[in-house]
Amino acid sequence: MTVHHAAGVGYQRAAEVYESSRPSYPLAALAALADALPLEAGRTVVDLGAGTGKFTRLLALTGAEVLAVEPVKEMRERLAELLPAVAVNGGTAEATGLPDGCADAVVAAQSWHWFEEPAALAEVERLLRPGGALALVWNTFDTAEPWMRDFQDIYFRLAPRDLPRPPLSSGPGDPNAGWRAPFAARPGWGRIEERHWPNPHSTTVADIVDRMMSSSHIAVLDGTAQARVRAELEAVLGAHDATRSSGAIEMPYVTDVYWVRHG
Repeated sequence: MTVHHAAGVGYQRAAEVYESSRPSYPLAALAALADALPLEAGRTVVDLGAGTGKFTRLLALTGAEVLAVEPVKEMRERLAELLPAVAVNGGTAEATGLPDGCADAVVAAQSWHWFEEPAALAEVERLLRPGGALALVWNTFDTAEPWMRDFQDIYFRLAPRDLPRPPLSSGPGDPNAGWRAPFAARPGWGRIEERHWPNPHSTTVADIVDRMMSSSHIAVLDGTAQARVRAELEAVLGAHDATRSSGAIEMPYVTDVYWVRHG
């Protein structure tokens, strides 16, 4: 399986900024998953599309053995630097290179939308021991804030048509979340459970700009195009009272967590 050009090149260029500008996840979300999957000492969890390890480091707190999979070399190297005790390999979600039945749980945080879902599900089924579970986690923009709506408008307007997109958080049971359909079409998968938490991220205007510029489809642009994006975003942020501050700013996210058992 190949990696989408925007991810393969964009994240290659922006691995360092990705790590510094992205939010983490609520500990309440980790605790809920640890109870539901469960995750604890003596169990093994595979982290698909682990990136720089934003969620990997939380999984490690559960005491479970964590096997990270990340295809982009620069992201993988950053993860290995930050989490030297975690095993990481260069596979993809569709072809991890891990042995059959090696996992009690598989997690994909901020990554499932990048995968070829039927092939990724087949690989997850191969990895899971009987009764194992898959968890999907996303930090999504909370567009109740007007400036976040403008931020999201820029983000999605500039995305190419073939760019995989994370689901937009619209509350529990979102019928428009297309990623759900393949689970119903494959035997052995149970009911999808879900929970949602507010996840405000304390940041600065400079980091908000970095958040946009490190997005895969922006990072892959040439310097002139990136300068136009930066100028447009800075103008938008300057137009809102909430983002004129030179100090700390709260960037609102929602953390959406889904889990489903197999077998």
